[in-house]
Amino acid sequence: MSELSHLDESGRAHMVDVSAKPDTTREATARGRITMQPATLALIERGAVGKGDVLAVAQVGAVMAAKRTGSLIPMCHPLPITGVDVRFTFDREASAIEIEATARIVGKTGVEMEALTAVSVAALTIYDMAKAVDRAMVISDVCLVRKSGGKSGDFVRES
Repeated sequence: MSELSHLDESGRAHMVDVSAKPDTTREATARGRITMQPATLALIERGAVGKGDVLAVAQVGAVMAAKRTGSLIPMCHPLPITGVDVRFTFDREASAIEIEATARIVGKTGVEMEALTAVSVAALTIYDMAKAVDRAMVISDVCLVRKSGGKSGDFVRES
């Protein structure tokens, strides 16, 4: 592993200067899940949660979060995101919703944090929209599954 780039020569945290890096096309995909009671999953799937269409609101929240990541994570650069895709898959056997978000940019630094933030906020939004019927929901397994572009090259999670 290389040295941590967010630490200066005296060991203090700082924002990395990326001004000398070339612009390249970059993409990152993250995944996560939210597990709930089967009745809660059924309500969400039918669009019958009292607050409205849970997945529509979660999708908007995910996109908004990806665009605001630089304001939320202290050492992240604010990035001009060129695209964010969010997908939800029902896992009825596990009584869960799988969330996947892909963020894209042409820029000097990667979009891993934007994809991870999108997944996290989508899950939090689902929780917020459905907590009146199920406060025991669990958000888990948020992780980077692949990234491409930039000096460090491609990454694909093996499992």
